[in-house]
Amino acid sequence: MLTILNYGVGNLASIANMLKRIGVEARISARDEDVITASKIILPGVGAFDTCASQLQASGLISALTRKVIDEKTPVLGVCVGMQLLLEGSEEGSQKGLGWIKGKNIRFIKSEMPDTYKVPHMGWADVTPAKQSRLVEGIKEPRFYFVHSYHARLSDSNDAVLTATYGYTFAAAVERNNILGVQFHPEKSHQFGMKLLSNFVKNY
Repeated sequence: MLTILNYGVGNLASIANMLKRIGVEARISARDEDVITASKIILPGVGAFDTCASQLQASGLISALTRKVIDEKTPVLGVCVGMQLLLEGSEEGSQKGLGWIKGKNIRFIKSEMPDTYKVPHMGWADVTPAKQSRLVEGIKEPRFYFVHSYHARLSDSNDAVLTATYGYTFAAAVERNNILGVQFHPEKSHQFGMKLLSNFVKNY
């Protein structure tokens, strides 16, 4: 069964409700055994990077999560700060990320943006495929809902699967083998989010 990781942060119920709408059974859990037996995992995250990283560390779930994702190659999808946690760290704080995707999260660079652009970036934005991916299969003219002040700066641009533009272009989604992440909120993105989550469940 798909497990939505409950480590004290994130839109858990919203993600579960969106999955229910597309006919996918999921459990919200903070138990090692539910991680170990998961067919797929969603790693949510809302708020500050250090808060989420500290909460994940305090949950005691990292060992089981690493076993599933790294050793057993179970598909994982990080959402919003959950995607940022897949990287090595963030300018937002001092805590370490999981380091499964090489790179660091940086604050939007105001000097590279028009003065009229505000941070955080909030609202709908079009996304552009950076490479072919089963995650966005069948999604025509994809656009998703974003709320963030930081974004991924990837060490390897090949890890980007989607890009978006807000003042300048940034990685909006990542994919390396069984490890995937989206900076936006699929659970708030209507039919686009439903299709993306359906693709994650069916294609990985």
